[in-house]
Amino acid sequence: MSHSTQAVVSTESGSRYLQQLAKHWAHKFATEFDASQAKIVNENGNGVTMTATADSLTVIAFAADAETLPKWRQVVEDHIVRFAFRETLEFDWQPA
Repeated sequence: MSHSTQAVVSTESGSRYLQQLAKHWAHKFATEFDASQAKIVNENGNGVTMTATADSLTVIAFAADAETLPKWRQVVEDHIVRFAFRETLEFDWQPA
């Protein structure tokens, strides 16, 4: 069973961020993406799906077990925040 959490982040650059994350991790994780959505899964079964609209980025982080989810969610958030250095993003994580 997979455990997941999601955040809807206000940004006009969601497409850019999801593509940057997918390209950044493509060399080591299973990655599928286009301009509006992405799915990335690592070797442990932890992953993230993202969907970009004109004014938001929906991020769903999932993990194989509940103990791993908070750490994995933070890894995903930290990477996106680094790509978004031109703006301040707010992640309000909720159960998915």
